[in-house]
Amino acid sequence: MSNSAGRRERTSPEGPWLPKTRLGRMVIEGRITSLNEIFQQGWKIREVGIVDFLLPDVKDEVIDINLVQKQTDSGERSKFRALVAVGNGDGFVGLGEGKASRVRNAIEKGIANAKLSIFPVQRGCGSWECTCGETHSLPFKVVGKSGSVKVQLMPGPKGLGVVSGKTTKVVLRLAGIKDCWSKSFGSTKTVVSTAHATFNALRQTASVMTTVDWAR
Repeated sequence: MSNSAGRRERTSPEGPWLPKTRLGRMVIEGRITSLNEIFQQGWKIREVGIVDFLLPDVKDEVIDINLVQKQTDSGERSKFRALVAVGNGDGFVGLGEGKASRVRNAIEKGIANAKLSIFPVQRGCGSWECTCGETHSLPFKVVGKSGSVKVQLMPGPKGLGVVSGKTTKVVLRLAGIKDCWSKSFGSTKTVVSTAHATFNALRQTASVMTTVDWAR
């Protein structure tokens, strides 16, 4: 949808997105046109609408849902915890958790938190078995930790696919990693820790992004 100034609007069941932060206003005014600009300047995304506006093709996937019980003075309280990953399958990925008394609300909160944590992943062709130069894999080996779990991601040759467990595969697919080797250590049956370890490993790629990478 376009307004009289030729700007896009983000609509939802609650109506058009009305930015509440300076960054949000810069986005809707057309002064910021991509997420890469935001990360290049070191700004923090505090509104989900910014991601929806600049990355309209972002997808989400529920990785895990658990019932969490807490003992309080008034008795036992139960809530659902949803772990959700988001990404556009082309270099952006986020991971978030949401808690609520209803599954649907927990998932919605998880999606919102995942979008607020979204970041760019540097992709490349770092495998010695492949010299195609395309962005189908990782440029180098990265390692991420969360709790007792450590995940190691290594570049793979084109056509290999993602060699990993189910949880790691979801995060990598949403990030746009098509070929990759992986190794996991620790309590890998803990889905939440495995997902966060994978997410943290991918974040390591952004720490060495160059000006050329940001411009892609």
